[in-house]
Amino acid sequence: MSETPPLLTVRDLRVSYRTRRSTVDAVRGASLTVPAGETVALVGESGSGKSTVGLAVLGLLPEGAEPVTGSIALGGRELVGLPDRELRGVRGREIGFVPQDPKASLNPVQRVGAQVAEGLRIHRLVDSRAEAARRAEELLADAGLPEPARVAQRFPHELSGGMCQRVLIAIALAGQPRLLVADEPTSALDVTVQRRILDHLAEVTRDAGTGLLLITHDLAVAAERAERIAVMSAGRVVEEGPSARVIGAPAHAYTRELVAAAPSMAAPAAPAAAVRAEGPETLLAVEDLRKVFQVRLPNGGRERVAAVDGVSFTLERGGSLGIVGESGSGKSTTAQLLLRLDRPDSGRVVLDGVDLATVRPARLRRLRRDIQPVFQDAYGSLDPTFTVEEAIAEPLAAFGVGGRAERVAELLDLVRLPSTTRGRRPTELSGGQRQRVCIARALALTPRLLVLDEPVSALDVSVQAGILALLARLREELGLSYVFISHDLAVVRQVCDRVVVMRRGKVVESGPVAEVFAEPRHPYTRELLAAIPGGLRAPAPAVTAGTANAAIPQEKRLT
Repeated sequence: MSETPPLLTVRDLRVSYRTRRSTVDAVRGASLTVPAGETVALVGESGSGKSTVGLAVLGLLPEGAEPVTGSIALGGRELVGLPDRELRGVRGREIGFVPQDPKASLNPVQRVGAQVAEGLRIHRLVDSRAEAARRAEELLADAGLPEPARVAQRFPHELSGGMCQRVLIAIALAGQPRLLVADEPTSALDVTVQRRILDHLAEVTRDAGTGLLLITHDLAVAAERAERIAVMSAGRVVEEGPSARVIGAPAHAYTRELVAAAPSMAAPAAPAAAVRAEGPETLLAVEDLRKVFQVRLPNGGRERVAAVDGVSFTLERGGSLGIVGESGSGKSTTAQLLLRLDRPDSGRVVLDGVDLATVRPARLRRLRRDIQPVFQDAYGSLDPTFTVEEAIAEPLAAFGVGGRAERVAELLDLVRLPSTTRGRRPTELSGGQRQRVCIARALALTPRLLVLDEPVSALDVSVQAGILALLARLREELGLSYVFISHDLAVVRQVCDRVVVMRRGKVVESGPVAEVFAEPRHPYTRELLAAIPGGLRAPAPAVTAGTANAAIPQEKRLT
């Protein structure tokens, strides 16, 4: 009896892009298969070619791509060389697509229901606009959205990131496709929202027999959710096989490097840094902090929402405090208040005895030297017209600090960036390099406290490991203190000695990381821990100063 042929077969796929100077080979002979009703995860770093494979399957390669060579067969039908008109019939009907950034992928000026209905009408799956609207509400309900009729009338900006991602899933499944290509569908989502999205995708795959090509850099998600994993590096699939074997006993050196770099809840918690600085033991004290926003309702009314509601915590000098919670929990608003980028309605933010919430502007400007931010979007944080040297020197110039060229050289060396990067612009750097530039800029004025808001959530695991190792080394060498905001609990476990758990603006639990994660007292903390993907169980080394130098060379190939 012959075996059922795979739903998707990719053989010796080659994709190149034309640039002004040369031709870049993005995919160099990649091969993989996706059986019907199964999930295959395609993993690798940024630039490995995994997203290009997904776009090639969809026939959506950007302008500048050379004609594809090799084979892409869907149910035995060859897609390479298919005329555009026929490809348009395949997309949406036979292949659905869930892109990475839900907010950027939805039309901001069109209501959600109309966007779901659009595909139904284009592929003539309904007979009227009224039927399209009714079916759109059914699809939103199937995607797990509450009150689908109400959601259908909203604009994307009125929904959370997780709700927008469910809208994209509804759009992708409107045509009941045989294959779903999901490109980093949960990379920016909190663990509980991520679990619900992945549960829904798994349910669709199982019930409808849909094949799922899951493109991700999250090895834990790949290990838990996929039957098979294909690992890409430099445009090639270097390893493919059952998930348990690829993660548990990787055969290729690159796969072993990825597994070793992935943060793990099995790793020892980060040790507290030795306190070497002089002065009071407490560096930062937050007391009963409150911030209320006026939110417009769909009916035109307004509602008062307490984004931060009575938050209190302290940070010891030389310590690292993690703040975790879902989107909307208030953790990023707390960061804005700590940095005095917004003023609290009440409460105190006391840095070394000075209340930042009430200090006068002239003194606040001087105090900004002591507390500096590092944000999630390194590219958006840098002026695209500035060179690296100009970006790092900008705060030095703003405060009239002399010897800027020498200081920039010191900072580049401190964050382990080669001197050749000083003349480059952000577009010429990798994601990890851009984040190192942001850290160097934050350190330019020798602050005592860094507030880091999701600084590694958009980075690949090996690049992430290098940044975390860098932060651990800087903390020990410079005596820095960190407030580290993240939705990744495994990362917080590695870099923080204390943690604050926030929900709906309130602190529901706090304490030493090892204790809170080992024996959580609050049901919400237990829910967060239970939502962590459990597919990656191999213990990873803790990111401490002693291991920092060993981890950093993983990023050398990006320089």
